[in-house]
Amino acid sequence: MQFQQFYKDRYGMLRTEWRVLFHLGLYGQMTARDIGFRAKMHKTKISRAVQKLSERRFVSRARDDEDRRVERLSLTAQGRAAYRDLYAVAQRYDAELTAGMTQGERHALRQLLVKLQDRGSTSGDRNSGKTAGRT
Repeated sequence: MQFQQFYKDRYGMLRTEWRVLFHLGLYGQMTARDIGFRAKMHKTKISRAVQKLSERRFVSRARDDEDRRVERLSLTAQGRAAYRDLYAVAQRYDAELTAGMTQGERHALRQLLVKLQDRGSTSGDRNSGKTAGRT
């Protein structure tokens, strides 16, 4: 089973929701802007993902004391449990995909994937209407 299918079946998440959950699990409390910068995601997609994750009680939102326009996002206990579960599955999936590769090959693959993601996120922002339905 592909990882995307796993988080979709198990938690009903779309790709953008998993990416928001992942960033909050990895880095701790963040703003939507911080997530957008790190994940190279458009703010509209992040906003929708945060809304759905909040509705499912995976993410809590708190207004910033100094700037009321900013929300601080963090994982709830339920969100942390989902993150730990999905992160472990993602690591196993990654290990299966890269089994038989040398350390250098894995490093080169990750560099290429980052480069592709950077290119894709740039073109995705320009064509956001065309990619909105993807998971």
